[in-house]
Amino acid sequence: MTSKAIFGSFVLQQQGSEQTVLRDHWVLVEGDRIAAVTPSRPQADECYDRPGRFILPGLINLHNHCFSEAVARTHTEDGHGRKNNKSIVYTVLLPLTKRGIDILSREERLAIARLGILQLLKGGNTMVMEPFRHGIPEMFDAAAEMGFRFCGAPYLFSTGDAQAGADGHVTYRGDDGAQDLVAWNALYEQWNGRGEGRITLAMSPHATDTCGPDLLRACAARARELGVPITTHLSQSEGENRTIAERYDGRTPAEYLDWLGLMAPDLFAAHCITTTDDDLRLMAARGATILNCPRVFARTGVTASFARFAAQGVRTVIGTDGYNMDLLGELNAASMISKISAGRPDVATAPDLIASVTSVAADAIARPDLGRIAPGAKADLTVVDMTHPHLQPLSDPRRGLIALGNRDSIDMVMVDGAVLVSGGMATQVDETQIVEAGSRAVQRIWDLPEARAALAG
Repeated sequence: MTSKAIFGSFVLQQQGSEQTVLRDHWVLVEGDRIAAVTPSRPQADECYDRPGRFILPGLINLHNHCFSEAVARTHTEDGHGRKNNKSIVYTVLLPLTKRGIDILSREERLAIARLGILQLLKGGNTMVMEPFRHGIPEMFDAAAEMGFRFCGAPYLFSTGDAQAGADGHVTYRGDDGAQDLVAWNALYEQWNGRGEGRITLAMSPHATDTCGPDLLRACAARARELGVPITTHLSQSEGENRTIAERYDGRTPAEYLDWLGLMAPDLFAAHCITTTDDDLRLMAARGATILNCPRVFARTGVTASFARFAAQGVRTVIGTDGYNMDLLGELNAASMISKISAGRPDVATAPDLIASVTSVAADAIARPDLGRIAPGAKADLTVVDMTHPHLQPLSDPRRGLIALGNRDSIDMVMVDGAVLVSGGMATQVDETQIVEAGSRAVQRIWDLPEARAALAG
């Protein structure tokens, strides 16, 4: 069993709800577990003694899309691809990822998946919950071969063929629910528990407006039979709210899920930007978790405020939604957007935001062995170099991290005791090769006539 000792000028500690920072301590790792946190230098096979490091529990990202956002990146900013200023979900992301799956080879899909995992690692993430279409099982392969902690969430749709017209109105064709559940079960049997337990699955009905009552009830029943999380998109747009109200007796999307029995502690609901305060109070009462991804909405001029959700008592964590897999940068955005929205500087504080991707996220997924630096916990660590000029002078490392940190500050990422990033560079893969192959595969989708038409809107 290999042991590793990592020196931290700052080491984050979490005792219950209390968060503190230790100065000048070592974290000793033996195998895949943390063995000790000590002020004295321990004996170890490998020693990482770099001054000015801030050792955090491995950052947990519970909402991301490696594949679909790779298609949209640098094409949909500044309003491009938005028919009548409507969401790009139905005009770009869903149709082009579906088409991409059809035209790309397995190796090309794997190249995009590897590129996504690499971006997550270099963004400081040690774990992701990743919703994606069934036709991209290579996401599991990439995570397993790169040593990443990965909760795959293959989509289920009542209708996987959603089409947006020129007026932004979305129509749906087909009924894929039963087929998708069969495919999800097959992936669960193949992958759950692989990679020495790092690979797991979540149940992922896509959204309230693409999943009908029968499918949602079936998803919940199967997920609870297996004890896996349920994740979905909720209240992403006013259009979704209108659709659900028209279909289901005036209910909001949150009320729709509650009516079906999905609003519960095992539900992870992404975005929730058009929820009412009553919706949020309902979610808090049921113990559901909101997955707040502020930057992807900020690019459209929409506020997704961590502070608003948290103020209603809803457990709220931060995810990247695939747009920019820099989790430190996402925490900075959550802080700034919340403060602007509330008109106050004392909301979305640095300790609360750090907890949202460490201890709070770990508790939400019922993993007390993650999200904390303590003996017996899994050796998942994110180490930040606080010596960069943009982080100096430094008085409070937590405030510095949230206000000024970003992916360029990441020094080390460790998962299950394995060092996957050191000195800011991936240790076990060829970064240049991954970037070139992944970008080349995405370009094949961009070259499609329908892609050029969609992105020209």
